[in-house]
Amino acid sequence: MLNFNFCSPTEFVFGKGRENETGYYVRKYGGSKVLLHYGGGSAVRSGLLDRVKTSLTANGIAFVELGGVKPNPRDTLVYEGIELCRREQVDFILAVGGGSSIDSSKAIAMGVPYEGDFWDFYVTGKQIERAIPVGTVLTIAAAGSEGSGDSVITKEADGLKRGAGSDLIRPRFSVLNPELTCTLPAYQTACGATDIMAHVFERYFTNTTEVEITDRLCEAVLMTMIKETPRVIADPNNYDARANIMWAGMVAHNNIVGVGREQDWNSHGIEHELSALYDCAHGAGLAVIMPAWMEYVCKHDVMRFAQAAVRVWGCKMNFADPEATAHEGIQRFRSFLRSIGMPINFDELGAKKADIPRLVQSFGIGSGETGGFVHLKAEDITKIYEIAAHAAL
Repeated sequence: MLNFNFCSPTEFVFGKGRENETGYYVRKYGGSKVLLHYGGGSAVRSGLLDRVKTSLTANGIAFVELGGVKPNPRDTLVYEGIELCRREQVDFILAVGGGSSIDSSKAIAMGVPYEGDFWDFYVTGKQIERAIPVGTVLTIAAAGSEGSGDSVITKEADGLKRGAGSDLIRPRFSVLNPELTCTLPAYQTACGATDIMAHVFERYFTNTTEVEITDRLCEAVLMTMIKETPRVIADPNNYDARANIMWAGMVAHNNIVGVGREQDWNSHGIEHELSALYDCAHGAGLAVIMPAWMEYVCKHDVMRFAQAAVRVWGCKMNFADPEATAHEGIQRFRSFLRSIGMPINFDELGAKKADIPRLVQSFGIGSGETGGFVHLKAEDITKIYEIAAHAAL
């Protein structure tokens, strides 16, 4: 196990009706004037936004609003939010929605006190030194942004999707009411579940040895998702299954399952090019890319993939041919994704094989390579896209 620091100070406010306490927690963490940042009409139609506003008002907290966050959140709305916060002297940002609203809120939070272009944090590696505090009211279990210090934004003019991170943008509190996820369409639920599993697999496939504790934590989260996702698709109002998934989403990405070990985020990076170009759901893109990446890199450490096959997917270990066990596990993953309604190849996602050179070029490594479990060059990424284009059960 590697040396590590782990600090996860977010206060999680979990359970039925807890959104009615939002104003108290904004006040507790120093907010006096809030930017309410949210997406489309669901937060309005469901009455959630009104409940949050009522709670803010009851706690003497003023607020201004900025809706319109889209999936794969855009830089254009971030710039608008930064200007609004500066003009209105906002001192706290409250995201109401899923990962897109939260990521956009984090970008605004880091941009308000910064004299330059907030995009610097996403493309130049510039360190975040100050940020307005952020809180969240979560409506979809997926990105894990409610507990992480990460943010991903799409630059609309260039079609670039990039990430930034710092503990300074980790939410001060997050309200997690599983009831708020019950109205999600099955497709969005499945996309979220796929993203959660991908967050775990990106940590599970590691070159670090002797990490049994985090291996077992990863396996527990994955097995929970395998059990609970079909249950909520069959019965969207199953509160207990929704609750397990919502907490799994947070655990999957606040890094408790990833400390002390090398991690690999190449699948996310490769997928980002798909969702930037086609504006597809991130989870759907991951359903296509992650098994393809697994197939391509499997030989690097066959026994780790075989371990996942046995421990997570219940495969019987073939000691004479561990690679067969490893590939059986990958296929069971792909079959599971299909069973919950996810695409497994380019055609089903709406992507085009002819665009692969464009996707690889946009990935931006040129003649270099990207690190991780296996270091990849442009030709490797091309082959992963090609596997993804033609994948079948």
